[in-house]
Amino acid sequence: MSFVSLHYAIFFTAIFAAFWALRRQHVARTVLIVVASAWFYTRFDYGPAHPRIGWLYLGILFCSAAIDFALSQAIHAVDASPRAVSEPAWGERRRKRLLLISVVYNLGVLAWFKYTNFGIDTARQVLGMVGVHVAPRTLAMVLPIGISFFTFETMSYTIDVYRRELVPPQGRGAGLRSWGGAFLEYLLFISFFPHLVAGPIIRPKDMLPQLRKDPELDEDRASEGMFLIATGLLKKVVIADYLALNHVDRVFDRPEWFSAPETLAAVYGYALQIYCDFSGYTDIALGSALLLGIVLPKNFDSPYKSRSLQEFWHRWHISLSSWLRDYLYIPLGGSRGGPWKTYRNLMITMLLGGLWHGASWNFVVWGALHGAALAATRMWQRRRESAAGNTPQDSPAMDVLKGLLTFHYVCLAWIFFRADGFARARMMLRQIFLGGLHASNLSRGVVLVIALGFVTHLVPDRAFDRARRWFVTLPAPAQGALMFLVALVLKRVASTQVVPFVYFQF
Repeated sequence: MSFVSLHYAIFFTAIFAAFWALRRQHVARTVLIVVASAWFYTRFDYGPAHPRIGWLYLGILFCSAAIDFALSQAIHAVDASPRAVSEPAWGERRRKRLLLISVVYNLGVLAWFKYTNFGIDTARQVLGMVGVHVAPRTLAMVLPIGISFFTFETMSYTIDVYRRELVPPQGRGAGLRSWGGAFLEYLLFISFFPHLVAGPIIRPKDMLPQLRKDPELDEDRASEGMFLIATGLLKKVVIADYLALNHVDRVFDRPEWFSAPETLAAVYGYALQIYCDFSGYTDIALGSALLLGIVLPKNFDSPYKSRSLQEFWHRWHISLSSWLRDYLYIPLGGSRGGPWKTYRNLMITMLLGGLWHGASWNFVVWGALHGAALAATRMWQRRRESAAGNTPQDSPAMDVLKGLLTFHYVCLAWIFFRADGFARARMMLRQIFLGGLHASNLSRGVVLVIALGFVTHLVPDRAFDRARRWFVTLPAPAQGALMFLVALVLKRVASTQVVPFVYFQF
């Protein structure tokens, strides 16, 4: 089931009505959303060869949640055990072992589904380099949708309990205070359908407190939710899907057929496509959650306005970049231990971040490009601050230049992210520099949509905030009329070909 479908509109309308009818019934409301989320998760089409596999993958999701919930309870219980009080070293060893079980299980499941065939193929290629030739062989395996997202979420719960930053519920009393109720609440945090399959990656401390309170239907918040859903749908259908179907996919599939301007337009178009696709999904997710009284964290902040790669990762996929920072980069040592260890930690973090996106060396190269640039940026900042004695201010012209350089470096990395193999990536780069100058395959509509995408992206944030506040203050009939107008635009522009959200593959 896609957010950009009539089925989702009907599904969400029914859940919205039932949810608010049960707003004072904690257990019933929680059961409703867990069941709805489970049904939503099983509705994804894995192809005619796998008609029932969604139910199996739902079992994997619930199993991961049950294991981490139980391990978190066990980790927390160690501190209160008499032996841990008398032997603190034993207690720490015990807690680390329990945490290790969680990490090994979750990463093991993720690695099995996502990287087994990648590992087999890589081993075959390495053996071929030393003269041992093995016939290509892969396992018939389908990646569970959203596994990269819910794996990180359930791991973060166990890790936060281990760090004593989160106290798991102790299961005293009845209802949601019982063991079963506490697990149900935790299961809702993991499976909540707006963020289940493509994020944002939610931290338990951000969502669990909201789930424990009776929601209040706030009209302004509901209006903001509808505004976000409308903007997300427009981003996805009007910009992302149009560019993908009318230019980007064609060029990346056969770059040798296109000229330099056409290939460059495809790279710019993909930069817009992946941003509008993913941020559009996030807007719909945030809007849907707001209509159910839940506030999800912001995941994008106009990333192509960035003046450095460091700033870009503060604005792009914020929930992933902050997760990698808090659970990988800082535990590796962060910026402690000297500059070269900092550069090493940045490189490791981004290489693993690239591999998180997919089992392909293209993603590893994408991560390496970002890791190397982040390390170079940090090195340059250190030397500049050391020479100046403080952080010098750049002129407006320098800010523009830095923004252009950052954007084009991000686009260079996007080529490896999008291309189907290194040969296609090299051909894209070759065509950009050596292709002809004609643009007969670049339609006026594609040029206009690319221009529209960048103009709206570069509009100051305060203009977007004013538009949102203006919509919120409108009377309900006017809001309904605008939503109907958006629906007409979407119906007019939408292609008959369904374009899946880009991040569903991760």
